[in-house]
Amino acid sequence: MKDRFVGAIHSKSKIRLTFYSKEDGHDLTRTCAPMDYGPSTRAHDKSNRFHLWDYDSDTGHHTLSLLPEQVVNIEVLPDTFDPAEFVKWKTNWIVKRDWGAYS
Repeated sequence: MKDRFVGAIHSKSKIRLTFYSKEDGHDLTRTCAPMDYGPSTRAHDKSNRFHLWDYDSDTGHHTLSLLPEQVVNIEVLPDTFDPAEFVKWKTNWIVKRDWGAYS
């Protein structure tokens, strides 16, 4: 799944992500933009994670940071995203990419 995810970063493809939500106690499916893969800068556990922008979030918080064991499925969609939609910070990506000004 990591290879599909990283490929979607490079092609700027949206993904349909199914994951186990610890907060909800069951699987959820969301349309997301893959942002990065690697350790979290915020969590105490520095394990690698999938970092995503969640287009379907019903709260003001649109980022997801999921451990690999939480990810049930990643489906790469034909739709693409524009990083300008959500990148509003100085980036320091772990996965190198060519996103122009957002790289």
